[in-house]
Amino acid sequence: MRRLLVAAVVHLAVAASLPAQSARLRPRDVDTLPSRPATARIAYGRDSLQFGDLRLPEGRGPFPVVVMIHGGCWMHRLASLQNTTALSDALRDAGVATWNVEYRRYDNPGGGWPGTMRDIGDAVDSLRGLARRYPLDLQRVVLAGHSAGGHLALWAAARARLPVGSPLYVKDPLPVAAAIALGGPGDLRDFMTYGQRSCGDAVIDKLLGGTFDEVPDRWRQVSPAEMLPLGVRQRLIVGDADFIMPERARDAYVALARSKGDTIDLIVVPDAGHFEVIAPVAKAWPQVRDAILELLR
Repeated sequence: MRRLLVAAVVHLAVAASLPAQSARLRPRDVDTLPSRPATARIAYGRDSLQFGDLRLPEGRGPFPVVVMIHGGCWMHRLASLQNTTALSDALRDAGVATWNVEYRRYDNPGGGWPGTMRDIGDAVDSLRGLARRYPLDLQRVVLAGHSAGGHLALWAAARARLPVGSPLYVKDPLPVAAAIALGGPGDLRDFMTYGQRSCGDAVIDKLLGGTFDEVPDRWRQVSPAEMLPLGVRQRLIVGDADFIMPERARDAYVALARSKGDTIDLIVVPDAGHFEVIAPVAKAWPQVRDAILELLR
């Protein structure tokens, strides 16, 4: 209880120092939010970017788990796991273990196709090993990602649908209860029609090593819209003033997923932009927190 009270006081103090909500939060605002050290920083591979921060709540557990995937336009220079550190720490205060993962992006050696996606899959599957050392409940695992990480969360939840011959295929991917995209795209081809405003031209071509016409199989194995039905519950959480995820795009993906038989929810958070949905100091936080916790019950 004392930890919760201290965290609340800190968050209130920080909130008072941030820009007014109408000004919208920026990546740096979120990166500099206070957080406590992780329980452990653990490698899930040999590359220097293949690691994650594990945070455990107080108590004996076993604890439900949120795998947290940061965004940044699939580019190394735009973001790191620091962008989702405060969010991961706040969820720990809510009784959830969090596994906040780093990964190679397309502008890192070994990133792009297939390395970026392999890293995410390996990070998720590493929970099996972590559960032998830490009190984690693998029956209650939710994937959550912000922005580009939202796409990766949806994709990772659908890995059981990958063809056997795919470089991304694994025989037994860890099953998850749900996937959450916080301001993240589910349809990469559609993203190419609007994403250049925020991520620059041809960002998905760079991620996958070619256009849809040049490498269609890669696009079909990485874009959640091409993999539907995912067979996993999905939830999109989007600020009503999100400048990256237009209303048309989010509504189109939800409609497509439902038409394929998937269970999917859309939660539009009032008075929130792209980064408010991952900031525990924002007015959006109680709604975002509850939307995540609901999927872990």
